[in-house]
Amino acid sequence: MLRVLIALALTCLLQPVFADERTQTQQQLDATRQDIAELKKLLGKLQEEKSGVQKDLKGTETEMGKLEKQVEALQKELKKSESELQRLDAEKKKLQSARIEQQRLIAIQARAAYQNGRQEYLKLLLNQQNPEKFARTLTYYDYLSQARLEQLKNFNETLRQLANVEKDIGLQQAQLLVQKSSLDTQRDELDKVRKERQQVLAKLNDDVKARDQKLAAREQDQADLSKVLKTIEETLARQAREAEEARQKALIAQQEAEKKRLREAQAAADAETTDAPRKPAKSTPGALVSSSGETFGGPFASSRGKLPWPVDGRLLARFGESRGDDARTKWDGVMISASAGSQVHAVHGGRVVFADWLRGAGLLVILDHGNGFLSLYGHNQTLLKSAGDVVKAGESISTVGNSGGQDTPALYFAIRQQGHPSDPAQWCRAQG
Repeated sequence: MLRVLIALALTCLLQPVFADERTQTQQQLDATRQDIAELKKLLGKLQEEKSGVQKDLKGTETEMGKLEKQVEALQKELKKSESELQRLDAEKKKLQSARIEQQRLIAIQARAAYQNGRQEYLKLLLNQQNPEKFARTLTYYDYLSQARLEQLKNFNETLRQLANVEKDIGLQQAQLLVQKSSLDTQRDELDKVRKERQQVLAKLNDDVKARDQKLAAREQDQADLSKVLKTIEETLARQAREAEEARQKALIAQQEAEKKRLREAQAAADAETTDAPRKPAKSTPGALVSSSGETFGGPFASSRGKLPWPVDGRLLARFGESRGDDARTKWDGVMISASAGSQVHAVHGGRVVFADWLRGAGLLVILDHGNGFLSLYGHNQTLLKSAGDVVKAGESISTVGNSGGQDTPALYFAIRQQGHPSDPAQWCRAQG
């Protein structure tokens, strides 16, 4: 009978703790699911942006491909032009040589004409006795004169062609330089755009990879939380069954005891020879004690506004404030900054119902103060008490640390009232 009562008492003692932990775990699970949904939505946007950048990059690289093709064609044209320039330069050299030769011949003829003078025709006419010979001589001189005129004409044509060739060479070189400069400028601009888009794409790929990793971590957290929640629910269900079985056994034992007492009373009455039978003694069944009815150092509810703080320090986070940059999650307790190793004191007498590591809270101590009131102390460095220990108000239960993934030493302190978070600042004395 005593074992049944003890089991029932322990079940009632731990059930609020598991119910509180289940509520907290369910909230974490819901927050994780929401995070996963938002991460997937963000990944979708990143994929769309990535597709847009890839499309732009495709267009840029396609344009660059066309431009490179134009540059290649221009290079071929440049080679042809260089060959043409070489041909024109060779022709120019020939014309310059012809010009020099023509200048030499013209100079010889000019000197001869100057030396002979135009009076030679008159001498020939006066001295010539043979008319036929005179006619042939005049004809020769006409040929020579025509030859001189032709040479002058050719010389002038050579000068004109040489000038045209030099002009064509200059124009062609200028056009090729302009085209090449324009294509080089376009290629540089497109190359710059391509590099910029490649950088954007690389950053998007890194963002997508980071989000994928974060999403995978969140999904793993969701799976772990689901397992924890399932374990807690199974534990609660088992405790409920055990409590009901213990209650039924206690009831049956009480009924059997009552029947036995009645039988004994009836037997005594039958054996009694007096006129008035003795009245049966009134039975007081054994009372079941649970954590919900226990008090340690007075009722916790009457201590509102009078409790000491568990550790001296500065409040880093207040009840109800957003946790970091995530506005969807709120602090259900407070964070108190303190030196690592500082003593953490129980704010009220109670029984330790949990003293172990818990994901998100690190090394955690939970005290049951009776009547559905719990106090939680997390992110500890060491635990000085074990589950089942009874502590007095002000007794050291742990030391401050940064377990559970905290960057700096601090104490997580929270109060639960019937499974619901309550602001510790309303329970603890105002700090002067």
